[in-house]
Amino acid sequence: MAGNTQIDPRTEGGLFSFMHGLIGYFVFLGLFLTIVVVLTTLAITTQNTNSTNYYKINQDLNVLTKNSPDNYKQRINVKE
Repeated sequence: MAGNTQIDPRTEGGLFSFMHGLIGYFVFLGLFLTIVVVLTTLAITTQNTNSTNYYKINQDLNVLTKNSPDNYKQRINVKE
């Protein structure tokens, strides 16, 4: 019968279809929480390493020009 959308309770219903749904939910939840924890950990470590790497700006502001690629020469990395 083409187009029959009813579920046959002898083969497709019952406990096993319910268990497949729960297993899929827990797999998704585990993967989602793992991704969230990894991304949060990476963000925190990146923030911690860059918080101590700051620049000192040259006080000669007359040298700065609008949209100039040479403006990067006016900053000094304090860590180096």
